[in-house]
Parts: sequence; structure tokens; C-alpha cells
Amino acid sequence: MAQKTYAPATVVVHGNHVHNDFGALSTPIFQTSTFVFDSAEQGGRHFAGQESSFIYSRLGNPTTSQLEQKIALLEGGEDCTAFSSGMGAISATLLSLLSCGDHLVADKTLYGCTFALIHETLPRFGIHADSIDMTDMTQVKAAIRPDTKVVYFETIANPSMKVTDIAAVADYAHAQNPDCIVIVDNTFATPLLVQPLKLGADVVVHSATKYLNGHGDVVAGFSVARKEIMDKIRMIGLKGITGAVLGPQEAFLILRGLKTLKVHMDAVCANTQKVVDFLAGSKYVQKVFYPGLENHPDHTVATREMTRFSGVVSFEMGSFEEAKKVLNHVHLCALAVSLGDCETLIQHPASMTHSMCTKEEIEAAGFSDRLIRLAVGLEDPDDIIADLQQAFEAAQNRTDPVKKQVCDREPVFLFPHLQLPASSPSAMNIASPNEKNR
Repeated sequence: MAQKTYAPATVVVHGNHVHNDFGALSTPIFQTSTFVFDSAEQGGRHFAGQESSFIYSRLGNPTTSQLEQKIALLEGGEDCTAFSSGMGAISATLLSLLSCGDHLVADKTLYGCTFALIHETLPRFGIHADSIDMTDMTQVKAAIRPDTKVVYFETIANPSMKVTDIAAVADYAHAQNPDCIVIVDNTFATPLLVQPLKLGADVVVHSATKYLNGHGDVVAGFSVARKEIMDKIRMIGLKGITGAVLGPQEAFLILRGLKTLKVHMDAVCANTQKVVDFLAGSKYVQKVFYPGLENHPDHTVATREMTRFSGVVSFEMGSFEEAKKVLNHVHLCALAVSLGDCETLIQHPASMTHSMCTKEEIEAAGFSDRLIRLAVGLEDPDDIIADLQQAFEAAQNRTDPVKKQVCDREPVFLFPHLQLPASSPSAMNIASPNEKNR
């Protein structure tokens, strides 16, 4: 009898759930470093690989293993390895699959730390990287050689919002070299919007810090691939090189966050579309970068590959100074890097997430210091829009940034207008610095 295939909304809740001895509905947290053997003989068999079980949490943990199985199922991969950060996953994956003298082709537009890893760190180990625009198949065909070992790009490029034709690049790379490994960072899209492995990619990596957790309280990463590749990444990249092991507490929190991933992505995609429509019609905004827009150069590819277009949008102001003023005048949008939280986050890539890139590298990646990146959250979209509108107006009318006064003795609320009156019985009972405790 064929195994029933469930929709993604069901998989994020039930996928590969293992029933435990106590009948706990949620996956338990196995907060332990080591595991006890029944006998010396059993311990020997475990270390010899003759029996599969848990030995030491750096090598595997039941909570983390449950999470890995669910992510593999969501991405349509055979196996998955969890890491303590997205960069842990990316670093371990690349270092496992590349050796001195190997050739790597990467997109020009990448997360800043990934860009630095590929172009500053890997060359120290004799690994040569060519940087191209992956949306241009002419450049792809010129760059990928018969000896190219790895091709690397993002589903939605950070922060330019370019979308690469995964199937076309993967097909060409594999035609040049059947052993070439195509790696796709699927952080922005999540497996609910696109599954790169089904389009021909060999490995998918994630910063699970973002949407997969969804609550901004975990740093984590994943690598997903067929078992042959994943065995190499797990043994070389995780066990042998980085040791970037995800703890069971963090694994539990991601398992919890995954249960609402479908609801989160539905809401954030809907919110983002409303915000994008506002930005596209704003007289203060010079240009909007979002693959859901029909005038986006990669809209046709995005529509073919993806079910929706995620929750990140970039837009350009008139100048760097104007962009800074907008950031300094938002109230609801939180001035912070990252994405995928419940809160809307706003940041300036050129001076923040991509500050390690030169001006020339930033321009080559397809953005400028006038660009603002907005990761839309779960607030009412009208409130997000109103906050952006007042920030745009303030940036035009004022030259001084808003100064945030911080008192080290009194609580500082991020959104004071949303706080209950001090007289309310539900308000925080915090005495004034001049009052004695009663």
C-alpha cells in the first residue's frame, strides 16, 4: 500500500512525529550530553556503526533528530543535518564538498557573511570562486566549467530580491559535470513556497533563525540533501570541522515554531503584498524590489517556481541620508537585522548586513546605499503602512533624527502608546526610582 502524501500544512504539524514512552504530544527535550549503553558490547556496536542509536549529543540527539527528519520531509530530501546557525550550515556544507584547487561558481548577490566566506575565507584554502549574475544564463554558461565542483545561489537573493531559475541553472551545471553540486539557500522562501531539490538542486541550506522558527528567539541552520551527500556533511562539516551542533532546547523551539509555519507564511505574504502596493505607489520611494510585482525582471521565473513571494521587500529612497532618516523615524517597525519574526523588521543592508562588502561589490550585487530592506511581520498591514508613511514624511521635513531617551532606572517600552495606563491593574507594577518598595 502506497504511503499517503500529506499537504505541507499537515507535514509541519505531524511530519515524522515519533511517539514516546510517556505519550507526550510534543517532542520531549532530551537535555543530555551523553547516552547510557546497556552493555560494553552494545557500546562497541554503536561506535562500530553496527547498531544505530544515540551516543553523544554532538553526534546526534533525539530532539534534534526529530527536527531533522521533519525538515527533510518538508524539503523533499532524504536527510537533514541541523546546525547551531545558518552560517554553521553554510560553512560546514561548503567545506565538506570542496577541497584545495576546486572551482566554485556563486551568485553576485548573497547574504553578506556568505559572500565573505566564499570570497575571503575559502580562497585561503585554495578554493577559487567566480561571482556572476545567476539570473543571466549567458553568464552561467560562461562561468560553469566541466571541473566546477559547486554552484551556489539563493532562492530569493538578499537583498536585491533577484530570483534565479533553479531548474535551468541545475540542468546546465549537471550537463557540464554530473558530479557538480548545486546548493540553494532557501531561507527567504521556505519549503512552503518552493522546494529547490524538486527543481534539480542537490543541497538546500537554511538559516532556521528566520521563518522556520518564526519567533526570533533561536539561532539555527539546516542542510538538506540525499543521504550520500548528507553523510559527508554530517561527518566532515559538523563532526570534523565546525562542531556547530544545535542544542535540544533550540531544536524544541523550532519544532514548536514549525507547527504554525503555514499560518505564519499565509499571513506574512498577504501583509507584504499590501505593503508592496503601498510602496509602489508612494511618491517618496524611488524603486521597489519584490518578485511578486509584474514589473520585476524575474517575475515570470518566480511565478513558475514559487507559490507566493515571501515577506521581504527592498526599496530605494532618494539618497543614503534619506534612507537613514527613514530608519531613524519608524516607530512600529523595529530597526533590526534578520527576518521571519512576528515583528516587522527594517534595516539598511549596505551599512549593516552587507557592511563587509565594498562599494563596488554592493553595486555589482545590484543594490546601493539608498536601499532599505523590510521584513514584514504579522501586525495589521495598515499599521505598518501608516508607520512607513509617517517616517517618509518625517525624513522629508526634518533633518534631526529622533533621539531615543533611555533611563537606566525606569522601564523603556518599545511602543509606549501600546502600553496600559500605569493605574491599570494589569500594568507592570514597577515602583518609581524615588519610591521605596512597599
